[in-house]
This record gives sequence, C-alpha cells and structure tokens, in this order.
Amino acid sequence: MERDLYELLGVSKSASADDLKKAHRKMVRQYHPDVNKEPGADKKFAEIQEAYDVLSDPEKRKLYDQFGIAGVKAGPVGGGAGPGGAGGAGGPFGGGSPFGGQGGAGWQGVDPETFEEIFGGMFGGRGGRGARGGRARGAGFGGFGDDEPQVQRGADHEVKETIDFTTAARGGTRSFTVNGQNIEVRIPAGIADGAKLAVRGKGAGGAHGGPAGDLIIHVKVAAHPWIRRDGDDLLMDVPLSVAEAALGTTVRIPLLEGSVSMKVPGGVRSGQKLRVKGKGIARAKADPGDFYAVLQIEAPKDLDAAQRKLLEELAATLPCPRTGPAWEA
Repeated sequence: MERDLYELLGVSKSASADDLKKAHRKMVRQYHPDVNKEPGADKKFAEIQEAYDVLSDPEKRKLYDQFGIAGVKAGPVGGGAGPGGAGGAGGPFGGGSPFGGQGGAGWQGVDPETFEEIFGGMFGGRGGRGARGGRARGAGFGGFGDDEPQVQRGADHEVKETIDFTTAARGGTRSFTVNGQNIEVRIPAGIADGAKLAVRGKGAGGAHGGPAGDLIIHVKVAAHPWIRRDGDDLLMDVPLSVAEAALGTTVRIPLLEGSVSMKVPGGVRSGQKLRVKGKGIARAKADPGDFYAVLQIEAPKDLDAAQRKLLEELAATLPCPRTGPAWEA
C-alpha cells in the first residue's frame, strides 16, 4: 500500500508551499544519509524527496490530489511523462534513485538554501559562521557560494605594563606606547596587582570591514618604598625608640597623600597599630579603607658608657615583663 505523501512530510493536505518547504527542510536535516548513518535512512530520505518532488510541483500535486500516485505516473492529459515515465523513473514510484545513482543519496531536488544550511559550515558556504558570529561568505559547495570575503574581528593584543603604587591606589591616567602608538588609559582607583584592563578597538585590525580587536593590559603594581596594601587598607611601619614607646610621643606620619600628626600613647608595644580612619584606598562605590601606623620599637645597638649606665640603673627598677604560668616552669 502506497504511503500518503502528506503523511510522509508530516503536513496536512491544506499545507501551503511554504509549509511544505519547511517540512522538507526539517526532514532533510534529519534523514539525509550524509548526516544520518542509521540503517534505512537512505530509503527514508528517498521517499521524502519523492514526496516533496510531487507536492512542491503544482501540476503534480493537483494530479496526486485527484488520482493518487497513479495519476502522477500517468502524467498530465495530452502527453508528457511523469516522474515514473521515460527518462524520469526513480524512488519508490519508479524503482531507481533520482539522487545521483542507483540506490545512492545525492542532492538533486534539494534547494540550495537547505543544502548550505546543513553543510555550508563544512565547505565554506553561506551556512558557515565567521569569527565572533560574523557570517562566513566564501566559495560554496555545489555552486552556491558567492565569493564574498569573510568579515572577521581583529585579534586582541595583550601586553604587560607596570603602574606605580600611587596611581594604582588613587586612580588616574597613564600613557602606554604599544606598537609605536601612544595610548592613554584610565586607571581605576584601587586596581590590584594582576588585574586586566581592556581598551576597546586598540588591538589588531579586522579583516574585510570587521571591527578591530581590543588591547588587553595585564597590570603589575610597583611596590611603594614605605607603604604596603592590605585590601583597601594601607599600612606603614613607624619606628619608635624605647623611650618614646615608654613615655609616649607625637609623630608626623606621611600618608599616600599629605601627612597627619599622630599621638602615640606611652606604654605601646611593638606591632601595635594606630588607625587613621578613611585614609586608605577609596574605590568607586565603596567605603574608603583606613591607614594604619604599625609601631616598631627599636632598641639602640651602639651605646656609650653613660647611656649603658643609665639603662642598667633603669632596668633594676623595672618589673620583669615575663610573668605567668608559662614562665614559672
């Protein structure tokens, strides 16, 4: 029993030409033997092609709707061979294959758009996609290419650049010379060592009208001679003499910008931190960090006789700082 051609394509008898084309394209993508290697795919594809060959031709479709496959084979009244007539036998209606050889599955009867949609990417035709989503335009396969050059985005250019500590912390602009070109770059406040900055359109040029790539800057932040960073906080070691640590003092502290007078209370310990609020790194849309003076008590190394005598007299009057269970064993 002959299968219904509409059923083969999965459409109704009232399907429009556009509906037929969409259904055919879908089945070609699914069953063509160049794509589908399952047993029986070639036979299924041949049936689909024959069904589309009949239904996409208004005269053949009219004959089929009135008389079925027999009407199509007989052809129009008054002469003319149908698909099963002389010179045109093929598929399930004539015993041969209309696709480039007996039993083989070729591309006769498949519209160029469907062909390139499936295989364009393999052979450089219109179905391929260029770099960054650009459509590949080149010599196609089977005569469908249009020889237009492929539009391509340029490659990114990556460089390593060193930024001074103050600019990295406070932000600003820096000029870099890349490939002989002077490029001014905005440095955001608080940029960290190892961060990357992208400068749009300053990479390699695009091909055939495509956009240029980007310049990618890998940032290295140079060390500061006396300030170091901890997140958004800034720290600086502040040396004190034994007498200053014991008696207290006032020290002028250099900040990243300007300076501040800091009072050091008597009796401080080495490693103790004194905070200057809000004088750290101020990043955009974030609370500023703080500045910390890290106290370092330095004992004198070279004492003259008078100094040594005074310290010895003082030491005899001071309590031993090593007390508690750990020191009683």
